[in-house]
Amino acid sequence: MPAVANASGQVKEIYTDGACSGNPGPGGWGTRIEFADGQAHELGVKDTATTNNRMEMQSAIAALEFLNESDIEKNNNQPVVLHTDSEYLKNGITKWIKGWKRKGWKTSAGKPVLNKDLWQQLDQLSQSLTSDNLTIDWRYVRGHAGNPGNERCDEIARAYSHSQTISLSQYNPTNKKRRPGAKSKATSSESVETQALSDDSVSQGVKKAQNPRKDPRENSIDKPETNTVPTQQPSERPALRFYETPSSVEQATENSMAAPSSSKNNNVPEVGRIERLKNTLETLQVTDELAKQGYLITSAELADLMDVNASAVTSRGDYWAWRNWTVSRIRREGNQILWQLERIDE
Repeated sequence: MPAVANASGQVKEIYTDGACSGNPGPGGWGTRIEFADGQAHELGVKDTATTNNRMEMQSAIAALEFLNESDIEKNNNQPVVLHTDSEYLKNGITKWIKGWKRKGWKTSAGKPVLNKDLWQQLDQLSQSLTSDNLTIDWRYVRGHAGNPGNERCDEIARAYSHSQTISLSQYNPTNKKRRPGAKSKATSSESVETQALSDDSVSQGVKKAQNPRKDPRENSIDKPETNTVPTQQPSERPALRFYETPSSVEQATENSMAAPSSSKNNNVPEVGRIERLKNTLETLQVTDELAKQGYLITSAELADLMDVNASAVTSRGDYWAWRNWTVSRIRREGNQILWQLERIDE
């Protein structure tokens, strides 16, 4: 972890984000802590081999560690708002983790919880903050929707995932309080230029910007060039969307409910409905095994699982949810797009 600033001001809100190219692949995360006096403290780290979910979690861990280690004001016992564009992170820490702990860190299917080490770390940090009368208000923010804090964290995360240089704001407790509504603009005393060069996930130390009078915005990272062979850029994905394809079972149920109760008017015999339920169960079991083994599947194969056209799969973007799984676009091989499934357990 980067050195934590000797912050003593009142934290207003926090933004976190993670990025990963390849999923798994090289990644990075960015965290921005905003203070009531208009200042901000930013953190970022690179990891050469990771996943998008782990980077999302690491950014939140960095935020909680900052709160634990800094002598900040308790904001009149009001919760600190933490914004994340990861529903996996928000739901995991606010909902699913309770069941995981009850079951000995096992899922509802009796399997080990993915990213257990990071979930335990988040849980311990949350408990430590609670004992100090400081709680976190976890809030979902839609990614790439123009939210300045979220966009900034995305910029930091992408910079580290690509081993690029970026200027990070640093909290200065001696700075005078800004006017309410004044725009926060990094100065030479507030920002440092960091180089994400380490091959492990730890970035040691920072160095001062070589040109203090240079507009820090010139140090911002340009968006990576679009590769002719698309690869997944989770940090550039839209917000996680949920899709539920009406199955033949559900359609049959709707038809039966709409029809008169007389058996002679029931278009779907009871035996047919049971058989379709069995087929659905088999499909879900196959999907679960694909996710467990981490197999990559094509758009056509994914469409077969969901019982939709292949075009309906590719039109949904690079990262979305279907039933009990998140679906991530990994890469293209020839004319085939490859996808990976990851189980979401409540």
